[in-house]
Amino acid sequence: MKLVSAAILVFAFCLARAIDPHAADMAFDAYNSHFYFFNNGSGYYKQDTDGGHSRFWVRAEQIEMIEDAYDRTHSRATRHMIRQAITGFVDRHGSDWTNNKYNDDIMWMTIACARGYLATGDRMDRSLAKTNFDAVYARGSDNALGGGLYWRTDKGSKNACVNGPAAIAACLLCQICDDKSYLAKAQALYEWERRALVTTNGAVHDNQRITGNVARKAFTYNEGTFIGAADLLWKLTGNTNYLADASLAANYTRHVLSWDSTLPAYGSGDTAGFNGIFMRWTARFLNDSHLWPQFYSWMSLNADAAWRVRRADNLSWQDWTSPTPPGTLDSWNCSDTVVALQVVPAKEPH
Repeated sequence: MKLVSAAILVFAFCLARAIDPHAADMAFDAYNSHFYFFNNGSGYYKQDTDGGHSRFWVRAEQIEMIEDAYDRTHSRATRHMIRQAITGFVDRHGSDWTNNKYNDDIMWMTIACARGYLATGDRMDRSLAKTNFDAVYARGSDNALGGGLYWRTDKGSKNACVNGPAAIAACLLCQICDDKSYLAKAQALYEWERRALVTTNGAVHDNQRITGNVARKAFTYNEGTFIGAADLLWKLTGNTNYLADASLAANYTRHVLSWDSTLPAYGSGDTAGFNGIFMRWTARFLNDSHLWPQFYSWMSLNADAAWRVRRADNLSWQDWTSPTPPGTLDSWNCSDTVVALQVVPAKEPH
């Protein structure tokens, strides 16, 4: 059985090198055709193929998906979509998001706005990112448990899902505001997460309760944001220890969470988009560190698997090990594939 499995794995890796060069455009176009709505300069993604509106943090991540497409193509149309989608978010949620008790939700949108500024140069995006980051940092940080940010306003735990994104957001704010105080915040948040939640083999545990108990569950999106924060901190400081941390977390995800094959098949709900977040930040790290040769076979295996399970209308859901079902599909469930194809090159970079 082990020999058969090994042979299948080798064959899968050979297949993984052949990503359809048109897949990224086709997946993005199909997703937008089924889910995107815009009117009078304001845009949003529907909850599913039947209608509705995406939730707060999902909407933020869908904006990041558009930004991933822009980073790949630098097209005017995609840049215009970023502007529409952020405008649509503000139309629905306002410019002050502190009525949301989830600090991580706000950090996801802070990242989307900071990246939006980098793409469009719109000062509103920078202002939204800075103002809301500052508000969450003020209400969510203290010295309990040695530092870090609380997940929610009830202050019951400090989680990877807020500290990793907050460290990324702070790095981006350091860049777009030319303010080194954000670098200091990013380093402090990162070091807390690394000390409290990250193991010596690269697992990023989910959270630490205020009682001190650690929830020892690793998810791909927490691995991804830890990698993303490490990558940005390396770029800002030149400290190669951050690169070592990122490599450790990437290898843990590859060899332990994925067993050298496809990323975990999460179900519907919040977990449905976790793998896209991992793929985004890991691909950025591999671009910056020139480590694609070490990871391309595995990353392309996943991107290709995501595309292969699509249905006839080119929508592909979050389980890359089985065909996408007919009927109503949730937009969040289908975002992983789009992100993966935007960030993983069709051919191995040299």
